[in-house]
Amino acid sequence: MSAATSPETQTPSSGLGDRIRQLLELVRFSHTVFALPFALLSAAIAWFRPDTVFLWQDLVGILLCMVFARSAAMAFNRLVDARIDAGNPRTAERHIPAGILSAKSVALFTIVCSAAFIGSTLIFLPKQLPIILSVPVLLFLLSYSYAKRLTVWCHYWLSTALMLSPIAAWIAVRDEFAIVPALLGLVIFFWVGGFDIIYACQDADFDRDSKLFSVPSRWGIKGALRIALVSHILTIAALFGLWHFAGFGTIFLVGVVAVSALLIYEHSLVSPDNLTRVNIAFFNVNTAVSFGLLAFGVADLMITT
Repeated sequence: MSAATSPETQTPSSGLGDRIRQLLELVRFSHTVFALPFALLSAAIAWFRPDTVFLWQDLVGILLCMVFARSAAMAFNRLVDARIDAGNPRTAERHIPAGILSAKSVALFTIVCSAAFIGSTLIFLPKQLPIILSVPVLLFLLSYSYAKRLTVWCHYWLSTALMLSPIAAWIAVRDEFAIVPALLGLVIFFWVGGFDIIYACQDADFDRDSKLFSVPSRWGIKGALRIALVSHILTIAALFGLWHFAGFGTIFLVGVVAVSALLIYEHSLVSPDNLTRVNIAFFNVNTAVSFGLLAFGVADLMITT
């Protein structure tokens, strides 16, 4: 794309509103739905504990921290992967390689979001753990961008980053570690790892040729889909464990069964010979999974607690 035609140089893209829209598109703000419902469910479980008081400042803090942390990590990923994205036909039109946003502006956005995330943890004062853990958590989130250069299990590096959301939300509310948010985090670990493997199947050949690590590039699409299936079977097992140990009732159990059916449906959408419906499996089904669990969980808490 030449400088004359680059959206970076066009008048319609120079306004603040357009720039904000481009940055939100860069970080795929809509994909926040994957982790945010789990953070809110963890916080809801904590709030329904008899010794916990609901505070609006905690809810606002959780929302701000989730948005800023994910935005910082995603922007940093786009910055680190700009050259890789430029060489991949599937990602060549992303904002930095396409010239829609400059690397400098994305770097500045990353710094602002990182600072905003750390600053947002002050909302939880006088609780100490959120601010103490903010920098280590942020560094781990940012480190995911290098995972595909280091390990074939990079998908689970991502899922570990996302599994921190319910654990962090619980800490924000109760200022402690506990088994219930850890179990919810385990659900995310296997769930996200599985669907990220499915999504990565689109780039199996490119990753292999570029000497990047991933499950599909190492074991092929057929092997990768089998590993993803095992990961989602473990997700279902973790969900039943959460239902039991968190003391949920019948309503949440119905949700667990429904989510289990959705995960099975997700795998019916893709095959080694047909990946055309990966985006449906990735976004539509997984959005239903995350919001469904939140809805069933909150309903169960309201009726049985």
